[in-house]
Amino acid sequence: MKKLFFLLAILFSIQSQSQTYIKVNALTTLLTVPNIGIETSIGKKSTFQLDILASPWKTINGKPKQFYTFIPEYRYHFHEKNNGFYVGAHIGATKFNFQKWNYLNTDKYEKGFGYIMGATIGYQTKINDKFMLDVFLGGGNQQGFYKGYYISTGERYETAKNYNKSGEWLPYRGGVMVSYKLN
Repeated sequence: MKKLFFLLAILFSIQSQSQTYIKVNALTTLLTVPNIGIETSIGKKSTFQLDILASPWKTINGKPKQFYTFIPEYRYHFHEKNNGFYVGAHIGATKFNFQKWNYLNTDKYEKGFGYIMGATIGYQTKINDKFMLDVFLGGGNQQGFYKGYYISTGERYETAKNYNKSGEWLPYRGGVMVSYKLN
């Protein structure tokens, strides 16, 4: 279903009569956590971006490190689209099988899903007619619903009947997107 949604978004964007960029986050890709996106024009100073950040690694050094983040975002550009400062607002979804930052030296990890709501600020600059750089930082509120397990036994460590819940305000996205104009 996720692949179908992403494919439909790409096909819709390519078929539209607006400027569309396909993007790759250079910083996260260097860390072997790909972040790809597509941004298309929806108004005089507005664009829509859909990006996916994924850590496909089931484990690193025996610790679960797998997660997926899907973020559709509305962006308002202060001057012209795809050139200069912009702000964005988004609501996205996450799925994870991951060890939380405060459990790094323990035998515990979490498996679940969540949603994120937040904002992004960024700056885009054109390199030439086809390429653009997009430097951005975003964050907001993340709400997670998970079950906690011990790595060694696979047994649950917490006593929540169904899902445990957790929420934080934090920065959760950023980097430098190398962007290529499709049309």
